[in-house]
Amino acid sequence: MNDRQNKRHQMFIRVREFFAPREGDFLATGVARQLFTQLNATITTLDGLSGAQASGVGQARQRTQTRGDARLALWEDMQAINRAARTMEVASQFQLPPFGNDRNLLSTARAFVTNATPLKAQFILHEMSEGFIEELLESIHALETEIAEQSGAVDDHVNASASIDDTVDTGIEIVRKLDPLIRNKYAANPGILAEWTTASHTERAPRRNTPAPPPSTQNSTPPSQPTA
Repeated sequence: MNDRQNKRHQMFIRVREFFAPREGDFLATGVARQLFTQLNATITTLDGLSGAQASGVGQARQRTQTRGDARLALWEDMQAINRAARTMEVASQFQLPPFGNDRNLLSTARAFVTNATPLKAQFILHEMSEGFIEELLESIHALETEIAEQSGAVDDHVNASASIDDTVDTGIEIVRKLDPLIRNKYAANPGILAEWTTASHTERAPRRNTPAPPPSTQNSTPPSQPTA
C-alpha cells in the first residue's frame, strides 16, 4: 500500500480499538454496531489485499529475473545455430535479431526452427547436437511461459492495488457514518470525544517543498539612456 492508504488503514485500526471496549454502550441491533462489524470486515479485507499486493510485486520482480534467464538461454541457442549456418553458407536464413525485444526474438526463433528443420542433418555434421531443434523449441516455450507468468504477476499486483483503493474508500465512508453516532452518544463526555477525534484523524502526507525559482541574472534596473 502507498503512504495514503497506509495512513487510512492505521486510522481504521485506531477506530476499531476505540470502539471495541465501548461496543456494549450501543444497541445490539443499532446502526453503530453494524458499522463496526463492517469496519472489522474492511480491515480484514485490506490486510489480505495488502499481502496479495506485496506478493504480486515480489512475483513480478522474480519473474523479471527468470524471464531474463530464459531470454539469454534462447539467445545462446540461436547464436550456436547462427555460427553453424555461417560455416554452411546459409547465414542469411539465420540472422540474429537485436537482443532485448522478446517478441521479435521469439518470432525469429520460430523462423530458425522452420529453416533449420530441412537442414538438420547438415547442422549435425557441423557439430550441432542431434536434438538442437528440440532444445530450441524448449527454449522458446520457456521464454513464452516466463512472459505469461510475469504478466500474470503484474496483473495480480495491479488488481490488488485497485481493490485496495476501493476498500479504503469503503472504510472512509464507514468512519464518516460512525462519526455523528459517536458524537451523539458521548456528547456529555468531552474526554471520550477527544479520544474519538484522535482515533478518527488521518494524518496528511507531508507536502514536498517546491524549490524557489533561481534569481534572475538580468539587471532589473533598465540601462540609462544616452544623453544627446
